[in-house]
Amino acid sequence: MGLPLTTQALTVSELTAKIKSNLESEFTEVWVRGEISNLKMASSGHVYFSLKDDDATMTAAAFGWGRKAKTATFDLKDGLEVLCHGNISVYAPRGNYQLLVDAIEPVGAGALQLAFNQLKEKLQKEGLFDQARKRPIPKYPAKIVIITSPQAAALKDALTVLRRRAPFVEVVIVPALVQGEDAPAKLIQALRVANHYKLGEVILLTRGGGSMEDLWGFNHEELARTIFKSEIPVISAVGHEVDFTIADFVADLRAPTPSAGAEILSQHWVELRERSSQLKQRLQQSLRRELVLKRRTLETLAAKLKSPKDQLREKIQKCDELSMTLERAMKLIIERRQMALERHASKLQALSPLNVLSRGYALVQAGDGQKVIRSSKEVKKGQKLSLRFSDGELKVVSE
Repeated sequence: MGLPLTTQALTVSELTAKIKSNLESEFTEVWVRGEISNLKMASSGHVYFSLKDDDATMTAAAFGWGRKAKTATFDLKDGLEVLCHGNISVYAPRGNYQLLVDAIEPVGAGALQLAFNQLKEKLQKEGLFDQARKRPIPKYPAKIVIITSPQAAALKDALTVLRRRAPFVEVVIVPALVQGEDAPAKLIQALRVANHYKLGEVILLTRGGGSMEDLWGFNHEELARTIFKSEIPVISAVGHEVDFTIADFVADLRAPTPSAGAEILSQHWVELRERSSQLKQRLQQSLRRELVLKRRTLETLAAKLKSPKDQLREKIQKCDELSMTLERAMKLIIERRQMALERHASKLQALSPLNVLSRGYALVQAGDGQKVIRSSKEVKKGQKLSLRFSDGELKVVSE
C-alpha cells in the first residue's frame, strides 16, 4: 500500500521521542511491585535488573545504588519481591522503556525482618558471632558501665537490681539514644568513650522492650562491629525475652531483659555473699559447739581443781589438826615423862642422903664443903669440918 502524499512518515527517533515524552510525563511517580531477576551490579555503582510477575516483565535501573547500599538495611538479590518507586523512562538506543528506581522496599517477610536476616547472615559468615572469640564476663565486677538513655525504664530496673544485690559496685552511666535514626551513632559513640577512658570492667548495653522498629537502632552493622572490637566485655540486654537484635548476637553475652542483665552482673557477688553467710553460720555453730565442749571440760577440771582459798582453808584445818595432835602427843609424852620422873624421884628420894640424915645420921665434910669425910683417919687435928644434919649445918673444929 502506498503512502499518501499528504502524510509525512516519522523516523524511528521521532516516534521514540513522542513515546518517551508521553510515557515519562504520564508515569512520573509510580510504585511497582514485582520480583527481582537478572540482577547485575555495575562497577559504576549502578544496578540493573528486571521486575516480573506471573504475566509480564519490565526492566529497571537504580542509578547510584552502590552508594545507597552502604546505608541500606537489606541487600538486593534475585527472587526478592520488592516495591520500587520511580518514574518510567524510554531508553532510545534500544527502543524499550524501563523503570528508573529511586527507592526500593522489600515486601513479603517485611523490610525490617529481611534486613535483619541478611545482616545476621553476613556478620555470622564473618565470624562476629563465634563463641570462641567472646570475652568472659568478670565474675566480680567492681565497676560497671551502663549505656542507655537516662530516661529509660531499663536504667531504673538495672540500678534497682544492682542496689539490692550488690550495692557496693560502682556504676558509671554513659547516656545514649536508644531509639530513632540517630540511635546507632550515639550508641557507637558511647561504646567508644567507655573503651577509650576504660570506664569499667564490663558494659551493659540496654533498653526496654518495644516493636522491631523501636529496637532497630541495635540492628546496625557499624554498631555490631563496634561491639565486636570493644576491649571491654559487653552484655546486651535489649527488649524483652522474645526480642533479639544483632547486638545480642555479637555481644559477649545476651541477657533477656535489663533486669536479667543486672542480675547476671551481680550473680557471683550474691553467691559470694550467700556463701559468706553460710560460712559465717557454720563458723558460729562450730564456735558454739567448741565453747560447749570447752565449758564442759572446764567444768570437769573445775570440779577436780580446788580453789586456792579452799586449799588454804584445808591446809589451815590440817595444821590445826596436826597442832592438836602434836599437843596431845606432847601432853602424853610430858605425862609419861612426868610419871617416869616421879618414879625416878621416888627412887632418888629413897636413896637421898638427906633421907638417911633424917634418921639421925650426919654428913661430915671438909670445911670448904667440897670433900666428904668417910673416915676419922682423914681428919687432922684442928681441921675445920662441916656437919650436915637433916635440918641444918654445923661448923666444928677437930681436936
